[in-house]
Amino acid sequence: MTTSATTPAPTVGFDLDLTLIDSRPGIKAAWEAFSAESGVPVDADLVVSRLGPPLEQEMAYWVPEEQVTEMVARYRALYPAYAIEPSPPMPGARDAIAAVREAGGRTIVVTAKNGPHAELHLAHLGIEPDAVVGGLWAEGKAEALRAHGAQVYVGDHIGDVRGAATAGALSVAVATGPCAPEELQEAGADVVLADLTDFRAWWEGYLA
Repeated sequence: MTTSATTPAPTVGFDLDLTLIDSRPGIKAAWEAFSAESGVPVDADLVVSRLGPPLEQEMAYWVPEEQVTEMVARYRALYPAYAIEPSPPMPGARDAIAAVREAGGRTIVVTAKNGPHAELHLAHLGIEPDAVVGGLWAEGKAEALRAHGAQVYVGDHIGDVRGAATAGALSVAVATGPCAPEELQEAGADVVLADLTDFRAWWEGYLA
């Protein structure tokens, strides 16, 4: 596509966990703290090997269904103290945001993580998207992508590919999460990048 003074660059949506930030160290620490505080046995290494879906879905593996809501609240209360500091940006994350902005585009973060915790992560790392929308997963992400007019959505999970497709946005997948490149392609990703260090070159070609 081409852009000009009268045709602004597209709005680009980004997933958060394992797309913009490596939240595995922080999430592992938060689950370990939750396990110690609640007495619920949790394999934190297993948890961080399958990040993407909502917290409620993960919690249901570890506690009875009737306790999920209560335990999610307990986990979230611990999260800021344990998960923010240890979680670095993914390679290329800041540059990807900068590339969109330099072209005159807007950036939004659309994530299954709850909004306040997503904003804490981004503020800690000095990453400043134009908007953050939390609590949306897979096809549900289309709601925010459409509302913000996103034409591209970047994520690491097949759920992100489905969200982009539902919104009618171009799906750019990065193979930095639990899904292999082949799995992302089979799910319908329009573009598969190794990681966000490849984003700027792809983006400049897309705009050309």
